[in-house]
Amino acid sequence: MYPNQNRFGGMSQASAAAFDEGLRQHMLRIYNYMGLGLVVTGLVAFIVGSTPALYVPIFSSPLKWVVMLAPLAFVFFFSFKMQTMSASAAQMTFWAFCAVMGLSLASVFLVFTGASIARTFFIAATMFGATSLYGYVTKRDLAKFGSFMVMGLIGVMIASIVNIFLGSSALQFAISVIGIVVFVGLTAWDTQNIKEQYAENYDQETQQKLAVFGALSLYLNFVNIFQLLLNFTGERDE
Repeated sequence: MYPNQNRFGGMSQASAAAFDEGLRQHMLRIYNYMGLGLVVTGLVAFIVGSTPALYVPIFSSPLKWVVMLAPLAFVFFFSFKMQTMSASAAQMTFWAFCAVMGLSLASVFLVFTGASIARTFFIAATMFGATSLYGYVTKRDLAKFGSFMVMGLIGVMIASIVNIFLGSSALQFAISVIGIVVFVGLTAWDTQNIKEQYAENYDQETQQKLAVFGALSLYLNFVNIFQLLLNFTGERDE
């Protein structure tokens, strides 16, 4: 529902146009943050993954576990601090998180060919773009659908932890398939939530924070879709 509605449920054309323009700018800011975050991640991953002096000390030692778990630590930090962080601190933390994620994803360039990585990226971008657009334009309430996706996400996380010890290829295949469905669904749900959270009467500080946290949510969905798709479309570098 638009703000500033009169008591009869109507809204002036000028107010509606102003709200729509503000929302459009807000969503554009979010997608810009997300896109720049992916650029940072990709550059760091490529540089580290193609430089033996960097990846050998990391991935041939216990340091690799620190690198792999560091992004999770950032996510927890965001979760606990999002209410008290300033907009500038949130933005700086987001860029640092994207860089650390790139460090973690550098191993992708050690395992898969560059051509298959690029192909998978464009497939993931297409899937993400289509579902995010759906979440933005649909009139259907995705709340119940989103709750189901969250339950699926918890299941995927538990199964992934279990499979670390089992090493089952069949279970990994199932995790990848279900995970893609879950993160595609979360993309639509998160986009709708981001759209509904917008209000033109928020101050600039609040809108900036909402943009950063919205970008973080969509960024995480995209990265997970990309990683899971690599299990199907990635060609291993011999």
